[in-house]
Amino acid sequence: MVQIKLPQNPGDTGWKEILPKRKVNPKLSDNINSDYLIIGGGFAGLSAARRLNQINKDAKIALLEACEIGEGPAGRNSGFMIDLPHNLASDDYLGRLEKDREQTLINRSAIEFAKDASQEYEMPSEAIQLVGKTNAAASEKGMKFNTEYAKHLDKTSESYKMLDAEEMKDLTGIDYYINGLWTPGTAMLQPALYIQSLADGVTKNSNLSIYEKSPVISLEEEGRHDGQKVWKAKTNLGSISSPKIILAVNGIVERFGYFQNRLMTIFTYSSLTRELTSDESNMLGGSNEWGLTSADAMGSSVRRISGMGGNRILVRNRWSYNPSMEASDSFMNSVANSHNESFKARFPMLKKVSMEYSWGGRLCLSLNNVFAQGEVDEGIYSACCQNGLGTAKGTAIGIVTAEKITGTINSLVPDFVDEEAPKKLMPKPFMWLGVNGYMRWKELMSGKEK
Repeated sequence: MVQIKLPQNPGDTGWKEILPKRKVNPKLSDNINSDYLIIGGGFAGLSAARRLNQINKDAKIALLEACEIGEGPAGRNSGFMIDLPHNLASDDYLGRLEKDREQTLINRSAIEFAKDASQEYEMPSEAIQLVGKTNAAASEKGMKFNTEYAKHLDKTSESYKMLDAEEMKDLTGIDYYINGLWTPGTAMLQPALYIQSLADGVTKNSNLSIYEKSPVISLEEEGRHDGQKVWKAKTNLGSISSPKIILAVNGIVERFGYFQNRLMTIFTYSSLTRELTSDESNMLGGSNEWGLTSADAMGSSVRRISGMGGNRILVRNRWSYNPSMEASDSFMNSVANSHNESFKARFPMLKKVSMEYSWGGRLCLSLNNVFAQGEVDEGIYSACCQNGLGTAKGTAIGIVTAEKITGTINSLVPDFVDEEAPKKLMPKPFMWLGVNGYMRWKELMSGKEK
């Protein structure tokens, strides 16, 4: 029997806090059976649930989420559902040309799946918007990254538009950026709203039951039935027995006993301002909604939003490698200070605007930039490790895993090809020193991009 201890999520995610209260699904409080059990209610888990229901509407499906939907890592990212390659381990996001083409097709299949879900479940428009995103450069170094990125896109015949300093100011209202590279294929999410809407939508007219605030504390073999191994997942108040399980838990899959010492849990951090007043919005100018990733992979992502939570600005920067999967209060305070500094540097006209929420979110990386996926034990399938692109790649691996566990041949992600397994890591003390030292150096070298 595997005993599982789950980590705490640092800070309150602003994306969820600014939304109207929703009806939370009940905790699991009984001992039940299901045809399929999904553990994890993020992009991978909920996409797998929707795909399973498409494949077999009569199947009894259960999903266990440790916290409230939208409160975990899925509701803590910056909301960029990017179609193009976005390799966080590189300086400029890029990898091998052929691999990048393959990944682009996979990401676009995921975006199409998300778009279809938004239409089927009549999600609010701001849950997902197909508006593209801009790689922003605040320095000559950043502009060089964008130039190289454009050359790479030319080789793959991808469309883009270069923006000069004046066009960047027209977009953002500030003169901080000297160059931008806009690509049209990214979907911009309000991640907590999208994931909550997906959860609420997929349970309608289906045999899917979602249990929130129901962390799995153990997973054990229960026996065999009709020639299949049956597994029992226990929570504090109940249990679910099933012959088919999807683990959509990202780095926490190690705590279930799989891919041990092969996955890195990295924290990224974000802060969201209080709602801007009308005068502050007018003073800022520019468009009411936009999203910028930094031309330097270790720089700041910045978004302006204007939906049901009001007109606000998000800043995301700072990274840390935390083998414990938790972030300390002292580091969170340091992060919040960094976000304030980055905000003030970009928006000097908004001197009275403060950050209302600051939080951290876990993402999972492998050394060789591959998924941790496939059948890991009889009847247990992993849909983990999205390597920093959890919105698109999480959706894709959820779809693929649902198809694998049911033996479905016709895939909604036809370009997916099984990869090699994640490579083994060095011992944790060496990893902690090496990875955090490298990230601190890269953050320092990012200069004005941070």
